[in-house]
Amino acid sequence: MTVNGTGWGGIGPGTVHRLSMALAVCLLAPAPACADTPATTGAVQSSSAPMLSATSALVLPRNAYPPARRDGVVEAPFGEPVADPWRWLEGDPQAKPEVAQWVAAENRLSAQFLGQLPGRAGFAASIRRFYDYGRISLPRKAGRRYFTMRNSGLQNQSVLTVQDGLAAEPRVLLDPNAWSADATEALDVWVPSRAGRYVAFGRQRAGSDWRTLGVVDAGTGALLPDRLEWARDTLIGWLGDVGFFYSRYPAPPGGEASRAVLADKAVWFHRIGTPQSADTLVYATPDHPDWSHKAFVTSDSRWAVITTEAGTGDRRMIRLIDLRQRNRPWRVLPLVETFDHDWKIVEGMGDRLWFITDAGAANGMLVALDLGGQRPQWRVIVPERVQTLAAAAVVGTRLVLSYRQDGGTTAVVTDLKGRPARAITVNGIGVASGFVGRPGDPETFYQFSSFITPPTIYRLDLRSGQVAPFARAELGFDPADYVVEQRRYPSKDGTMVPLYLVRSRRAAEAGRALPTLLYGYGGFDVSLTPGWSPVRMAWLAAGGAFALASIRGGGEFGEEWHDGGRRAAKQNSFDDFIAAGEYLIAQGITPRHGLAIQGSSNGGLLVGAVVNQRPDLFAAANPDVGVMDMLRFDRFTAGRFWLDDYGDPAKAPDWRVLRAYSPYHNIRSGTPYPAILVTTADSDDRVVPAHSFKYVAALQAADIGARPHLLRVEAGAGHGGGKPVVKIIATGADVLAFLAAYTGLAAPVAPVAPAPAPQ
Repeated sequence: MTVNGTGWGGIGPGTVHRLSMALAVCLLAPAPACADTPATTGAVQSSSAPMLSATSALVLPRNAYPPARRDGVVEAPFGEPVADPWRWLEGDPQAKPEVAQWVAAENRLSAQFLGQLPGRAGFAASIRRFYDYGRISLPRKAGRRYFTMRNSGLQNQSVLTVQDGLAAEPRVLLDPNAWSADATEALDVWVPSRAGRYVAFGRQRAGSDWRTLGVVDAGTGALLPDRLEWARDTLIGWLGDVGFFYSRYPAPPGGEASRAVLADKAVWFHRIGTPQSADTLVYATPDHPDWSHKAFVTSDSRWAVITTEAGTGDRRMIRLIDLRQRNRPWRVLPLVETFDHDWKIVEGMGDRLWFITDAGAANGMLVALDLGGQRPQWRVIVPERVQTLAAAAVVGTRLVLSYRQDGGTTAVVTDLKGRPARAITVNGIGVASGFVGRPGDPETFYQFSSFITPPTIYRLDLRSGQVAPFARAELGFDPADYVVEQRRYPSKDGTMVPLYLVRSRRAAEAGRALPTLLYGYGGFDVSLTPGWSPVRMAWLAAGGAFALASIRGGGEFGEEWHDGGRRAAKQNSFDDFIAAGEYLIAQGITPRHGLAIQGSSNGGLLVGAVVNQRPDLFAAANPDVGVMDMLRFDRFTAGRFWLDDYGDPAKAPDWRVLRAYSPYHNIRSGTPYPAILVTTADSDDRVVPAHSFKYVAALQAADIGARPHLLRVEAGAGHGGGKPVVKIIATGADVLAFLAAYTGLAAPVAPVAPAPAPQ
C-alpha cells in the first residue's frame, strides 16, 4: 500500500473531471460486502454424513436429506387456505433442541457435499490472494488527530488507528482481533469527539445487529468503564467532550434478543464516566412504538436534529433541540410533523441547517433553514435537477453534492450559496464515496474503487482544488486484463434496464461464452453499483463472467425506479432479473446451461422468487440470508419496518400480492430445479434464519429433481456485518465451487505447498 503517494494532477476551478460514483449499500443489510459476499458458515465435516462417489457428486437423492417433521398448520386469513407445515422451524435453535438437531444435520450434509467439490481449495486460495493487500479506510479528522481503520491484508478484523497529524506515525487505538478467540467480535460504528479526545464505538458480537457502546481515550488508548447496551442502528452525536446522544431499544425479554419484534426506539444522552442507568431520556414516543428515532448533532454542537422514521421509506419527521439550553430535560421543538416527505439533515453552522428534501422536488433539492430570526425561514440553495440528489456534505467553506445519474454519480463542489465551483469525476466505471469532513476543514477525502480495482483514497485540497492519492493498493494482477461494460436490455414490459458486465478482455474480444454469475437486489431504494470484491474477483480469475442487473425496486434512477419494483409492482423486479438472464444467453455472453444467480437479503428473496418462476433458466442459485416467507416476515425483529416496500400481510390486497411470489409458498413440485445452495447465519437478527430453514425444508420435500438443494448455516455470524476474513474466504470458496460445478466453470487449481526440506 502506498500512502501519500503522487500520480494524479490537480483539479482546477474550471476543470470538469466526471466521477462515476455510487455507494454499494444494502438496506437489509448490508455493508459494502452485502452486495458481493455471501454469509459465511460454520458447517463442519462429519463421518456420519452420506459419502458421495465421484460419479454422483453433482446429484443428491431425496433420501439423503435430513428428515423434517411436517405439521398440519393451515391458515386461511382471507379465504385462501395456506399450509405452513414447517412453522416449527421458526423456533430459536438455541432454545429448541429439535430445530438445533435439524440444522446440525443440514450442516453436516452440506459440509460433506461441498468439501468434495473440485476447485474448492483453488477458490479459497484465489480469494485469499485478492484479500491480501494493505488497506485503510477514509480518514476522519477531529481536532488535530486523524482516525483510520487499517488492515495489513488477511487480518480478520480491521483495527482503528490514530495519528496526531497526517505526518505522524499511526498508532493502534482499538484492535478487535484481540476481543475474541474466533474473531467474531467486530468494531462497528466509531465517532471521535469534536476535539478528538475520545472515540465512542460500537462492539458487535457474532454478526448481530445489537451493539454495545464503549468509549476509548484517544490520547492514552485507555478504555473507559462506560458500557451502553441495546443500541441498534444508532448515530452517535457528541456534545463537546461531555457526552453523546445515541439511540437504543428497551432490553428485550430474556432469551429473545435475536427474535423479538423491535419497538420503542428512543434517543438518550450519556455523560462520560457515568453508568447507563444514569443516562437521560431525550426523546421517545410511547404512543407510537413503531416509530424510531436518531439524533444528529451539528459539528459546532449548536443543534441536535432528531429524525423520526416509521419504516424504510424515505419519509421523515424532524425535531430540533437547541443545545445552548442549560436546563434539563432539553426542550424538543417540532419542525416537520408529518411523514409526507424525505428530510435528510446534512449539517449545521450557527443558526443555519442544511437539508436534502423531496418536498416539491421529486429528485431532491438542497435547502437551508435559518433560525436566527423571529420565525424559521426556508431557502432553496440548490434547486432540483434532472439527476437525483443522493447526498451532500459541508466541508470547509464548500458544499459537496452527489447526484445519481444513469446508475453512477457526479459530484459537484459549490460555495455555501450553491454557486458551482467544479465537478469531480474519476475515469472508469466504479464506486466513489466519502467526501468526509467538517465545516472549516481545509481538505476532504474520498475513495474510488471498481469491479477490478481495490479502493484508492484521494485527498482533495479545498483551497487549491488539487487532488492527490492518499493511499492506494498494491495490485497482484493487471486490471487491463479485464473489461467492464454497461449495457441495457429490455424487460418483459419493454423497460430498458441497465446491466454491468465484467469478463476477461480476451474472452470479450473473442466473443466467447462464459459461465456467468448474475447478481441482483431490487429493493428499498438501494443502488447496486460497481465495487471491489475479492470473492467476485476469484470468479473472474477462474474464467467466469460477472453481471450486475440494476433492476427496478432499487434506487439507481430515483423514486420512480424504486416505486416500479415495490409493493404491488414487485413482480417487475423479478421480470427484470429474468430478462437479464435471457439477455445474457441470447447475446452469446453465457452458454445456455451456464448461468448462476446470487442475491443477499432482499436479493435472496429475488433469487428464490425467480427460481420458482423460471427454474429452467438457471443452472445454479445462491439465495443468501433471504426473506423467504412473505406472509410472516413482519413478525420477527426488523420485519415490520419493511411494510413500506413489501406491503402489509395483514391487508388482503397486499397479502394476495405477497402470496403470489413468496418463495416458501410457490415451489413447483414436479418441475426440475437448478442446484441451490441456501446460505444463512445463526445470529442473523435482521432476516432471521427461520426464513431459510423453512424454505430449504420445502425444497427438500418437493419433487424438483436430483440436483442438490442444500442449507449452510454459519455459526457465530449474522446478516453480513463484522464477518471475519477467514469466514468470508471459507464460505466464498464453498459458494463459488458449488456454482462453478453446475455452470461448467473450470475449477482453479490450488497451489501445491512446498515439500519439507530434508533433515
